[in-house]
Amino acid sequence: MGASGKRRLSGMQKQVLALYRGFLRAARSKPPEERSKIESFVSSEFRLNSSQVDRKNFLYIEYLLRRGKKQLDQLKSPDTVALSSLTVEVAPQTKKS
Repeated sequence: MGASGKRRLSGMQKQVLALYRGFLRAARSKPPEERSKIESFVSSEFRLNSSQVDRKNFLYIEYLLRRGKKQLDQLKSPDTVALSSLTVEVAPQTKKS
């Protein structure tokens, strides 16, 4: 603990926070209606991963960081105006008689 009583962040924690802030900054350059969607999506993804990913699984966290940086680079592109997500639903198999 530091002199102020606060815990110091690890290097990986700093990278995650920097990535999160990068997404929020990139969202500011998008149209207002898309900005709130982007911010909401990013927030929910980070919260989901923080609750489901083991903090000691460094390889997976590093993978998520690399993937996030690629997605951030795409979002920063002026050609990108919104996020889209693809949801694939698998139809139940029916038995043929």
